[in-house]
Parts: sequence; C-alpha cells; structure tokens
Amino acid sequence: MRVSIPVSAFVAAIVGFGGTLAIIIAAAAAVGATQLETASWVTAICLAMAIETAWLSWRTRMPVITAWSTPGAALIAASTGFTMSEAVGAFLVTGLLLVVTALFKPLTRLIAKIPASVASGMLAGIVVTFATGAVNTIPADPWLIVPLIAAFFVLRLVNPAVSVLAVLIGGGFAAFLTGRVGGLPTPELSTLTLIAPEFTPAAIIGLAVPLYLVTMASQNLSGLAVLRASGYEPAPAPLIGVTGLFSVLSAPFGASTTNLAAISAAICTGPDVHPDPAERWKTGPFYALAYLVFAIFGASLVAIFAVLPQSLIVLVAGLALMGPLANALTIALQDDKDRMAATVTFAATASGLTLLGIGSAFWGLVGGLVVLFLDRLKKP
Repeated sequence: MRVSIPVSAFVAAIVGFGGTLAIIIAAAAAVGATQLETASWVTAICLAMAIETAWLSWRTRMPVITAWSTPGAALIAASTGFTMSEAVGAFLVTGLLLVVTALFKPLTRLIAKIPASVASGMLAGIVVTFATGAVNTIPADPWLIVPLIAAFFVLRLVNPAVSVLAVLIGGGFAAFLTGRVGGLPTPELSTLTLIAPEFTPAAIIGLAVPLYLVTMASQNLSGLAVLRASGYEPAPAPLIGVTGLFSVLSAPFGASTTNLAAISAAICTGPDVHPDPAERWKTGPFYALAYLVFAIFGASLVAIFAVLPQSLIVLVAGLALMGPLANALTIALQDDKDRMAATVTFAATASGLTLLGIGSAFWGLVGGLVVLFLDRLKKP
C-alpha cells in the first residue's frame, strides 16, 4: 500500500477537525451547551463520522469521506433563542429528513432544483457574521490577532488547506507563552451525555429545516460532485441515507448532522492519493481511525478550547469560513437573472431577523424564492 494513502487520510482529518472545531464550539455555546455537553457533541459526531466513513468506503470501494456540516454549524452558531434540548430535537428532525430524502428520490431532485444562487445567498448570509466577527477581534487584542491574520493570508498562498490550522496552533502557543492562558487542563477521556430532545415548532422550522437545506445543498450535493469529478459514480441514496441514520443515532448525545465531505474528500480522492482509483477507497479506514482518536480525546480538546482567549476562537472560526463565504458570494451573484433574489436572501439571512420565533435563515430562503418567482413572471 502506498504511504500516500494514510498520509492523505490523516491530513484530511486533521485539517477538517482542527480547522473547524472552533465553529462547533461556537455552535454549542449558542444553544447554551455546558462543557460536558459540548464534549459529548464532539465525541458523538466524531464517532458517527468514523463509522460512516469506514463502512461506506469499504462497502462501495470508493473513498466516501464524511464530515460535520461546517455551514450547518455556522447556522446553529448564528441562531439565537434555542436551548440545547431544542437543538437536539432539531438535529433528530434533520437526520430523519435526510433518511426520508434517501428513501424518496423525488425529494433529492426537488432540493437540487433550488437555484444555486439562492442557496448560496443563504449560506453567505449565515457565514458573513463570522467573517465580520473575525475582523472585530482586532481591537480586543491587536498584538495577538493582527500577526495571526497576516500569517493566515501569507500561508494560504502556500497551502490554503492548513492555513487555518496553523493559525489555531500558532495562536494557541502565542497565547500560552504570553500569559493569556492560565494553564492547560488535565487530560481526560471522553464520555457521552444523553440529552433529552425537545420538539418545538420554532426549532423545527427555524433550525431543523434550514440545517437540512444547508446540509443537502452545500454539503451532500457538493460531496457527490467531488466523487464524480474523480471518476466515481456513487448511488446518492445509500450515502445520504447512512449519514442521515447516524445523524439520528448521534443526535441524542448532542451531535449535529453529519454529511458527505467536500474539501476533505477532495484531499482523499485525487490521483495524488493513488494512481489507481480502485485503491483510493483505503483512505476511508485511515480517516476513520483519525476521527476515532479525536472521539476518544474530545473532552480534552474541548477543555483546551475553553481556556483559550475568546478572541482567538472567534478569529479562527471567521478565518475558517472566509473561503466558503467567498465561494458562496461568487455563486450567488454570478447569474444576473437571479442576482436580486440572491441578494435578498443574503441580506435577510445576515440580518438575524427572528419572526414568529423562526430564525433568519428560513426567512432569507423564503424571501429569495418569492423574489425569484416574481422575477420569473416577467415576460422576456
């Protein structure tokens, strides 16, 4: 076996985990999760990803890589007014919707028909607050933040995939050496915490439905596209169904939705991994092994994030979403016929509007689709 197979898998796992864990931490904080519940969230979602990836890669003989939904986590973090129990209820509903999508192919086709411009406008509206949040950390601690921002933009010229991870590690060391961190927590093994779900209309409509749409439009469809671009022809239903099933199973322990990976998958599916496409599926088990390790030490990792400066966590989360924001804005505005609808979706989502207890992501999508419908009524 070529050494590039395990190396690619471990790089994909480390970049995916370390580069976006701050967004999961922010999501957990937004719904009022305790440190114990946050650790359970990280542990459960890592276990789900490990099992999904190992099983699907072995079963299909394709490099099927799964991940948590970074835009989905950003959506949760940008939502307000929900409790952890309501979030768990929303995660269960989202997982069930993914399972239903796998069972009923017309639903997959329906989601695919949502214009990319409107879906991307919603995604951009979700993540833009994190980008502006990263900029707003500068006055709080300029001597720590400004050099890290500079390092990020220099490193991304060399290797964009590791630039966020480098900022996180470098910023953590800088914070520790300059006395911004009181002390490192004692290492501990992870445990799972069972959280009773609460199902409320506001959480289902304002959190579960947008989370489902973001997961399908920006993650699962993109993940399938990455596999097809590498020469594979996966059947979508089994892949979406398995991630939906494990999302349901892991939700009672606080875990948000899992889905097909896009960026991590790109690292594991190309010819640099192995010249023979039939051999690349072996990245799956190694990727799964890495996430199994992350699951075991999830509690310690969450504890480390808890003692880091808040400005550093906000910065890392914002920098991690700069790329998705740029991509979403590009797609949202590239078609002049849909530009106004995409702009309305973006503005309404970014506004943070809460109406009838339902969050802005839902209203942004509704507003964009209404404007799109009205634009399509115009005669040529």
